[in-house]
Amino acid sequence: MEIGVFIPIGNNGWLISTTSPQYMPTFELNRQIVQRAEHYGMDFALSMIKLRGFGGKSEFWDHNLESFTLMAGLAAVTEKIRLYASVAVLTIPPAIVARMASTIDSISGGRFGVNIVSGWAKAEYEQMGLWPGQEHFAKRYDYSTEYVRVMQELWETGRSDFKGEYFQMEDCKLSPKPSQRVKIVAAGQSDRGMAFAAEYGDYNFFLGAGVNTPTAFAPHTERLMEAAAKTGRDVGGYILFMVIADEAAHAKWRHYLDGLDKDAIAWMFSEAGADHTATDGSSAKAFLVPDGAINFNMGTIVGSYANVARMLDEAATVPGTKGLMLTFDDFLIGMEQFGQRIQPLMQSRSNVKVAA
Repeated sequence: MEIGVFIPIGNNGWLISTTSPQYMPTFELNRQIVQRAEHYGMDFALSMIKLRGFGGKSEFWDHNLESFTLMAGLAAVTEKIRLYASVAVLTIPPAIVARMASTIDSISGGRFGVNIVSGWAKAEYEQMGLWPGQEHFAKRYDYSTEYVRVMQELWETGRSDFKGEYFQMEDCKLSPKPSQRVKIVAAGQSDRGMAFAAEYGDYNFFLGAGVNTPTAFAPHTERLMEAAAKTGRDVGGYILFMVIADEAAHAKWRHYLDGLDKDAIAWMFSEAGADHTATDGSSAKAFLVPDGAINFNMGTIVGSYANVARMLDEAATVPGTKGLMLTFDDFLIGMEQFGQRIQPLMQSRSNVKVAA
């Protein structure tokens, strides 16, 4: 079972709270996190792209680094861990992203992949004059499909003459090509999003669900497996969990809940609710569930080191699960807790040998 870390490219990580650890995103912080992840044998690190924050007293995600440039820097100071950067497809042409990916492939020695962000928060794009209109919600996976096809043609052949509704290439060239196949991560939750991931992705990430309910996401990976069966491709789920571990874990979680930043949450709800095409299973509609919205309703594993290890092992048994992508309330402390106290207890990570 692969284990990765969803690194804190935005301030305060993934807790929308005034009582959780408050910190700014920096290269130095993320360097330490990813190097510790590599030291403890974790398989990958993924950074999001976020272009506008939620505000509120916590100024949640009002302060963000940029994903590709961050991962290029991290590629230069790591040796083994796989790195994924995220692209908001409405912001950068696919031929440019293909070249950026080829560059980071060269820096990393073939350890690089791309996470496709089709766009759900229109305010991120409106501020730059890049929002194509309400119709994008219904067509975003058509747009993303053309986007990925252009990149894959360039990576595979060094040339593209793709002609579609959104992109028209004319003898577009790319050299040097990547040394390895560039893997694609998606995050589709709707049927259309699942179909996109099954056709073009290697992994699709899902939010876990609830507190200490490690297998509640199973219906989502089942849907992904059904979609992948139609394409005949090997696609699996990366499941997102927040880990809060130690003897005081439950008290910490309650303390964070007490500090819920209601103004920031309200902004998130308003943006998620703008997509009137979304089904209840979509990532945007999932934000509208108020219980646990403090961390996007992602699965939250709270407890002792032994119980956290047991629950992560349970999650790993769900069919269609290829990896667990972890966040922490305090990333530097959390990385050490995971590497020294949790991972050694996990049956699904018994193959990992590291020096504690």
